[in-house]
Amino acid sequence: MIRTGERYLDDLRDGRTIFINGEKVTNHVDHPAFRNAIRSVAKLYDYKVEHAEEMAFRTEAGEQKSLYWQLPSTPEKLIARGHMSYEWAKQTVGWLGRSPDYVASALVGMITHIDLFESYSQERADALRNYFAYVSEKDLYLTYALINPQGDRSKTPGEHTKNIYHTLGVVEKNAKGIIVRGAKMLSTGAALADEVLVGSYKPLQQGVDERYALSFAMPLSTKGIKIISRRSYELGANSKDYPLSSQFDENDSMLYFDDVLVPWERVFIFEDIEMCFKQMESTATEVMMDVQSLARYAVKLHFLAGLAQVMTETNGVCQYPAVKESLAQLACYAMNIEGLFNSVLHCPKVYNGWYIPDKTQLCTYRVISQSIYPKVLETIRKLAGGGILMLPSSEADLENDEILSIIEKTQYSSVASPVERVRLMKLVWDAVGSEFASRHHQYELFYAGASYQTLGQLYKQYDWGSSKELVDKIKGF
Repeated sequence: MIRTGERYLDDLRDGRTIFINGEKVTNHVDHPAFRNAIRSVAKLYDYKVEHAEEMAFRTEAGEQKSLYWQLPSTPEKLIARGHMSYEWAKQTVGWLGRSPDYVASALVGMITHIDLFESYSQERADALRNYFAYVSEKDLYLTYALINPQGDRSKTPGEHTKNIYHTLGVVEKNAKGIIVRGAKMLSTGAALADEVLVGSYKPLQQGVDERYALSFAMPLSTKGIKIISRRSYELGANSKDYPLSSQFDENDSMLYFDDVLVPWERVFIFEDIEMCFKQMESTATEVMMDVQSLARYAVKLHFLAGLAQVMTETNGVCQYPAVKESLAQLACYAMNIEGLFNSVLHCPKVYNGWYIPDKTQLCTYRVISQSIYPKVLETIRKLAGGGILMLPSSEADLENDEILSIIEKTQYSSVASPVERVRLMKLVWDAVGSEFASRHHQYELFYAGASYQTLGQLYKQYDWGSSKELVDKIKGF
């Protein structure tokens, strides 16, 4: 059976070590910094069970598995994967970026290119293939940690001679596996996931950085893995004052590996800089993940457009020509991404019999998504004006009769009650102005890399030859 929410919660009570607010947490499932987001994920699992006909598949052996573990052997299977991610994203209205289908899709992208791993090492390819079989059968939720901590960014990890384990690297190897030490970021969802997939995305220097050129996967409850959580936006967030923060703060963490033994059967790349690069650039790893990202982003933009429409209706300005123009621009952004999403699903490339999303289109999505999001937030802020600032301090104000009587006189709307208007504007603030909203702004700008990186990838991927041929046709006249 595919995983249920209850089973997910039980499995997550694994005694992992998380540090937050000066505290070492070992029962994070019920901790107020994480419990609501964890239960939002549990609801996703239950939704999947309830809608298994569109969110699961049967293997040749008759086993039922979540659809995000299915390899895209036909165009229809690729389309089904995309629709599954879209429906799941709708359950969190696009605010849970790293839901369980995200890193699962990365593994699918590696398996479609298992021949690359086999040319590198049959032993490492077998480890990857066996791991994929294991996590897909258990329906485990993975996060990943690919980025090295910033430190002195003018140096590669091996050039930090005073602290060579600032970044995660190999301490030693033995018959059982490798012992690793050091840090990795940005492990978004480490509090929510079962295991972590570790890789290396940043450039490494040949002859200097081999010890950092690794890829492996481990349970987050492994002895020696320490999760250093950022501030929790869920902690203390009343659901009426912060309806998004209180449910969907998936958290981001630094992972520190304190001499952790990684068994060989979980090591996919070992001290090979070129292969670490190929793992991301020469497989379908990124593009399969991007299908989930594109689905989530489309849903999120539709939500924000709808939120702006409801807000302007509530404030009685939705019929103003200038307001209609702004709302239409939000709709345009959402439909732009929706169109890219559908195009990606219906125009795949074929590799060794697998139907793979077109990388050029997905590079285009990454660039557009980074430029759109700040404009969306600015548009909603302008439409909201001071209405998102002059709000009662908290839900408790609505329970005080004296304050409520003033609120009912001042929070006026022709289409909503004063309390409804307050709660709507609280939602708007949580989407565009709260600390949670600021984190999402930063996330949308950088989760696929800095803008110079995404633009560089698109430049490299784009078919300049075909465009130049069009120029040559005219040059000949």
